[in-house]
Amino acid sequence: MSITKAAAKNHTGLALFALSMGGFAIGTTEFGTMGLVPYFANGLHIGIVKAGQVISAYALGVVVGAPILAVAGARLPRRVMLIGLMLFFALGNLLSAVAPDFSWMMVFRFIAGLPHGAYFGAAALVAAELVPPGKKTQAIASVLLGLTIATIFGVPLANGIGQVLNWRWAFVLVALLAAATAGLVFAMVPHMAADKSRNPLSELDALRNKQVWLTLGIGAIGFGGMFAVYTYLDSTLLEVTKARPFMQPLVLALFGAGMTFGNLLAARLADKALMQTIAGVLIWSALVMALYPFMTGHIWSMALAAFLIGNGGGLGSPLQARLMDVAGKAQTLAAALNHSAMNTANALGPVLAGLAISAGCGLPSTGWVGAALAVAGFGIWGLAMLAARGDSALAVAE
Repeated sequence: MSITKAAAKNHTGLALFALSMGGFAIGTTEFGTMGLVPYFANGLHIGIVKAGQVISAYALGVVVGAPILAVAGARLPRRVMLIGLMLFFALGNLLSAVAPDFSWMMVFRFIAGLPHGAYFGAAALVAAELVPPGKKTQAIASVLLGLTIATIFGVPLANGIGQVLNWRWAFVLVALLAAATAGLVFAMVPHMAADKSRNPLSELDALRNKQVWLTLGIGAIGFGGMFAVYTYLDSTLLEVTKARPFMQPLVLALFGAGMTFGNLLAARLADKALMQTIAGVLIWSALVMALYPFMTGHIWSMALAAFLIGNGGGLGSPLQARLMDVAGKAQTLAAALNHSAMNTANALGPVLAGLAISAGCGLPSTGWVGAALAVAGFGIWGLAMLAARGDSALAVAE
């Protein structure tokens, strides 16, 4: 390899690292806040159930903010947009750290969620431009790698800070990570001139594309299964598996390790066969979640189940790549909407799993709920394939 090529490869690696740091910051607050619920519930003098609404406020911010900020920033250079979004994210978490009561906490978590989807969307587009076309999905996966690694290291760190110091300092940590990301993006991500053909109206074209909606549907439904299980994983370990307290974070870390492995493997496969990889992840998820209720009785089988179900996190990068393929000129909006879909899944899965538990089916039944959602996602994948073949046949006829 020549010096020039080696230098170019190193520069790309540093840029991807900078982008993944944003994913680490976002993953630390998205998943870490779930573990902080008992602490800020106590600090804000509210019940656990009421405190759980803070998680929903953040997810709502993601769903709302992704399309709005993506469209608003359509004409900005993407590096400028990424820096602005990370600084906005830092502000939202700093405000969360000083929330005086529950109402303000809800408002500040909603604000913190607004830049989430737009950041991942813009970061995925920049990552894809930095590498050859045959490695696009792997570059996108490197951005999401920060989020999956956060479930292994960032979340326990935030939880430990919440226990030893105060839950407010956990949000300060995330704000510092976000500010550091803004600096790294400025220093390491190359400037890319804004595409003058991009504008808010052209971005809205994505909403007229049925393949965009079908791909979003795969994520919003099919991804919901993983969240159905993850949300109640800790409760299942306590009440069904009867795991010792020190084993719980280890099992949750194995879930994160499974997400990281699934993300890397699915991205590599998707660069060779994109739609087949999406189908494979959905089928795999359905199978392992269907087995999950039979694995909850023993800690070692639960540890294995957590890792295998975490593999379903590999769905994110291929769906992001698929959206970029079908969105035409509306790249920024379509890429950002992927994370709106994921947070829709984050809301849908736990709600359906909660209904099953409330109906008396027990905590292990979350696996069957998850399997059903993965199968439904596979059904939408089938509709997308049929629609694509119909469009191809029409194009040939014309």
